[in-house]
Amino acid sequence: MKIPLRKISKNIDILCVGEVLIDFIGHQNDVFINNTRDYHRYLGGSPTNVSLNCKRLGLNSVLVSTIGKDGFGEYIINRLHEVGINSIHINQLPENNTSVIFVSKSNATPDFIPYRDADSCIFESQISNKLLSETKIFHTTCFALSKNPAQTTILNKASEAFDLGCKLSIDVNYSGKLWDSKKKAIQTIKLYCKLNPLVKISEDDMERLFHKNISHQEIFDFFHNEGVDIVCLTLGSKGVILSEKNKGIIQLPAIKVHEILDTTGAGDAFWSGFLFAYIKEKTLEDCLKIALKLAALKLQNVGRLPENINILSKILD
Repeated sequence: MKIPLRKISKNIDILCVGEVLIDFIGHQNDVFINNTRDYHRYLGGSPTNVSLNCKRLGLNSVLVSTIGKDGFGEYIINRLHEVGINSIHINQLPENNTSVIFVSKSNATPDFIPYRDADSCIFESQISNKLLSETKIFHTTCFALSKNPAQTTILNKASEAFDLGCKLSIDVNYSGKLWDSKKKAIQTIKLYCKLNPLVKISEDDMERLFHKNISHQEIFDFFHNEGVDIVCLTLGSKGVILSEKNKGIIQLPAIKVHEILDTTGAGDAFWSGFLFAYIKEKTLEDCLKIALKLAALKLQNVGRLPENINILSKILD
């Protein structure tokens, strides 16, 4: 018998398991990588962004990841410490390089080229039973699940987390550049969905993973049939649609942004806001409203959320 999450004493709000890496984001706006002349270095990786955002929102977030024992790895550790993320669960491997990604600066879905090494080397020894027993939400990404040993580690530990009363979460940020085959990706996603995670998928992810003619309802049906109760489909400038199994649809428009400076990480900001509100036991509609506010704030800034403002005051007013 599963004990409801809120009945268990847990001091870790969110455990983010997956990639931490260096994003090199282009300076030139709305050009592909082949025409980008200059790049600026940022701390990146979807689980990392969620962990940092949740920390900024006052949650106790923990990050499990792997980097190389190199200059980029040292930069990552320093940046994590600056925002108060403990690096105790970050593994540093001398024989692997820290993963990096080059990203175009765009008002739409950015172009990217990944150079991966250490990020996929996540081992079960990094995630103890004690850590899972203290966790409210176990979060990961399709990116993190795309390569072993991280894939096997995350699936096994997600199952353990579920048995210990954790709520699971996944950003289905699928890209064919990261997987050996689409068939393997769908099989892996289905395995994770058996544990009834909160699912976030974008319209772009949906088109890459399935095909362009699939409807929103077909996407919802796919995940609901695999065991998922709550599916959140983000539509970029058109807003968001959430489907709760056997309870209906909630649809909200996006918040208008006068000038979009950078779309990289906007989905992570959205999901950070959603998970923050979910942990605070807000209604699903309020979870979406808070998520949309945080995404709009991110779109107005290059790289991470701005550090010189109180972001809580921006999303809870």
